[in-house]
Amino acid sequence: MSGEDPQKLKRIAAAAYDYDNDPRWADYWSNVLIPPHMASRSDVVKHFKQKFYQRYIDPDLVVEPMTSTSSSQSARTSAPPPQSSSSSTTSNSNTRQGSSGSSSRTSGSSTTPPPNSAPLRWDHQTIQFSVNAWVFVVSVLAILPVVPQNISNRAYRLSFLGTACSSLYSLYSLYGKPRAWNLQAFQVWFQSVVVAKDFVSSIYCLTFVTSHLCLKFALIPIMCRALEHVTKFLRRNFSRSTLYRKYLEEACVWVESNTTTLSILSSQAEIGLGFLLIISLFSSQRNIIQTFMYWQLLKLMYNAPATASYHQSAWARIGRTVNPLIQRHAPFLKTPISAIQRWWLR
Repeated sequence: MSGEDPQKLKRIAAAAYDYDNDPRWADYWSNVLIPPHMASRSDVVKHFKQKFYQRYIDPDLVVEPMTSTSSSQSARTSAPPPQSSSSSTTSNSNTRQGSSGSSSRTSGSSTTPPPNSAPLRWDHQTIQFSVNAWVFVVSVLAILPVVPQNISNRAYRLSFLGTACSSLYSLYSLYGKPRAWNLQAFQVWFQSVVVAKDFVSSIYCLTFVTSHLCLKFALIPIMCRALEHVTKFLRRNFSRSTLYRKYLEEACVWVESNTTTLSILSSQAEIGLGFLLIISLFSSQRNIIQTFMYWQLLKLMYNAPATASYHQSAWARIGRTVNPLIQRHAPFLKTPISAIQRWWLR
């Protein structure tokens, strides 16, 4: 009795889990291949919800196989003709007895699937992990000084291109497409998308992938984003792996506990890039349009809910550092940098 209590509590927790608000459940259920008439049955849905809960939430949950009652119920949905009712009843009872006997004989081998026995499907999280892992590796190649210049430049642009594709795919997975192809529906859809962090990231990448400038400093936000996505996927899906526990667990725990630090680092790098682009206007590689567009992007980052707190904090720190210098060495500048910042970024 004591051995059944933990599993009973786990099944209760699995039944009470909020599947509707977990985007992984929609991807998982869409990849389950079952007949349409069985997809509407509550016992079938409950079974696959338990398998989902076992795979993503609690690997220790033991999911029992579909009982023979389910198969008999599906057989009753297509009832045989009346003249063969007695023979069908006999064959069904014999089949039930045979299936119960065979299940009792093979209960220790192949009837009960082991934990995490579901095949790896290319769902939204797996695709994002693959792309971001590839982006992180390519970004490292782009910044290593031992890599040849032509390979480094190509890896630099591939890093932005891969992150742009990942961000656009994430936007499509979360927000879909406009309800109708008209101006009003597109405006409603765009207003919900423009404040998303993935939209800002995609515009950031497209700004640099189309530029002839090669600023390796711009890879810092890309690498931070890829590192966060890869770490979350590894901790969620490979936490029980021996290889993960031996080589990757400590690094992944550090990344997940310092996501705020990485976001602050990304925001400071993004602001620093804005000033680097201004300095580049005095060189032969100047690009006035790119500089203007990037400062418009900084304005969006300053106001977007996903990045506003980090950028506002960084700008406040810049103001506390620069304003005393202006008042001491250039008092004729009566307008402090904070006022210029508020005028430009409001």
